[in-house]
Amino acid sequence: MQKSIKIYKLGLDELKTYLFILLFVTGNIVLPQLCHLIPDGGKIFLPIYFFTLIGAYKYGIKVGLITAVLSPVINSLLFGMPAAAALSGIMIKSMFLAIAASWIAEKNNKLSLWTILLVVLSYQIFGTVAEWCFSGSLMSATQDFRLGVPGMLIQWIAGYAVLRWCSEK
Repeated sequence: MQKSIKIYKLGLDELKTYLFILLFVTGNIVLPQLCHLIPDGGKIFLPIYFFTLIGAYKYGIKVGLITAVLSPVINSLLFGMPAAAALSGIMIKSMFLAIAASWIAEKNNKLSLWTILLVVLSYQIFGTVAEWCFSGSLMSATQDFRLGVPGMLIQWIAGYAVLRWCSEK
């Protein structure tokens, strides 16, 4: 089932842009801390990407990219997770997520389970290839596909549910 969704393209000169970025970065800080209470919770649930998906799909590329960059950097500085060695790979995937989500939302102007699945698979596939090229480690690059399938499923289903809920408000 597809649902029309209001997509916002917020500019860098708008206060709302920075308020949404603050909201989504905060979510990307709190959610990983909760997931890290479970052993390997971050690797399994991939929580640092969730609010980047929401922000980029609903509020556009600027909100998405700034959230994608700030979230892992702030988490790493405050909590040491992601570890410095993993930071570049996570940032690459985060940026691919922001680009894929905002582009697909803008081109489609619809919200469906299939569009969110396309976003999640796109950023994971392109991010994995890019991470492999940069790191040279296929094992490291494919970690999300080896351990993070539950997180991808959560992003797909819960991401759709949150975006649908937001579009009804």
